Amino acid sequence: MTSLRREIELAIDGRPVRVPEGTTILQACRARGIDTPTLCYLETLTPVNACRVCVVELEGSRALVPACSRPVEPNMKVRTDTPRVRHSRRLVLELLASSVDLSLASKDVHGYMQQYGVDAGRFGSNASVATVAQPPKIDNELYVRDYSRCILCYKCVEACGTDAQNTFAIAVAGRGFDARISTESDRPLTDSACVYCGNCIGVCPTGALMFKSEHDLRQAGRWDESRQTVTDTICPYCGVGCTLELRVQDNEIVRVTSPADHDVTRGHLCIKGRFGWQFVQNR
Repeated sequence: MTSLRREIELAIDGRPVRVPEGTTILQACRARGIDTPTLCYLETLTPVNACRVCVVELEGSRALVPACSRPVEPNMKVRTDTPRVRHSRRLVLELLASSVDLSLASKDVHGYMQQYGVDAGRFGSNASVATVAQPPKIDNELYVRDYSRCILCYKCVEACGTDAQNTFAIAVAGRGFDARISTESDRPLTDSACVYCGNCIGVCPTGALMFKSEHDLRQAGRWDESRQTVTDTICPYCGVGCTLELRVQDNEIVRVTSPADHDVTRGHLCIKGRFGWQFVQNR
């Protein structure tokens, strides 16, 4: 029997809001149609408070608070678009844009940069030399790791851990400028616990993790999302019934994803569902 949660009343940008107890400020904002930017947050993953792009002002709080993980409380007064909030969000985005390559980041990321007037070169063009500049790691035929694009959002770590796969093949290693996503003891991916489910690719917002098929097409100058179609189907490998989104270009499957709001997959797949589609094209 499901117990009813009591409702909490608070104010967001001067407007009264009533939401169930346990709701986060971010969820309350989105319920009111308030667009709050996020980078490290995903509905299917545990909030880790890594990026701090979602911060808001909370009356009585000395510091800005992360909306993605702060639960609402009675009579809270939240402000989401003050000069202090906008300045903080812009600064975080400028620091990221100055230190990593965001050219292949999601449309949401580029939209946030435009919305907050981000100057990508504000902190210099050589900032990435001191942080994560390194060549792409191409050590298998399924996916490519290009950590020069990594913003350390932790999404891949969470998807590899208890939120999805429970493999724990990767984690954040190092501290400060040396912080990076790494396998245990920095061993090659082929010698790690990785099971190649690709769930890390599915949650990456910047293109740091990418299908090898997509990487090869980009290298050849043939990747063109405007010519791609998306077809929903059911994975043929077992009886679980995972929904697949086949992304097709020039009559060839180039990438497979799954919808995050699907009850069975929640956006996650196994190695066969995500990568086992080559037989369709080998006729």
